[in-house]
Amino acid sequence: MAKKTTKEETFKVSGEALIKTVKDLIAKGNVRHITIKDKNDKVIVEFPLTVGVVATALLPVFAAIGAMAALIGECTIAVEVEK
Repeated sequence: MAKKTTKEETFKVSGEALIKTVKDLIAKGNVRHITIKDKNDKVIVEFPLTVGVVATALLPVFAAIGAMAALIGECTIAVEVEK
């Protein structure tokens, strides 16, 4: 069995686009870990994603991200993507 490799990608987004960007990244299906940082590079939240995560299992995460989006302006999303 071939070993799967990962790489990290980062995206700068505004608070309003945060939840949409996270949902789009999760929909891709190859994201394994998401970290959200504020404009000072301080980690606000991070969560792992496992293969086959159902959207309903992520509802509490989306609620938390939505609340954060209202409080922060610009942020960075760092994702670990499986190649």
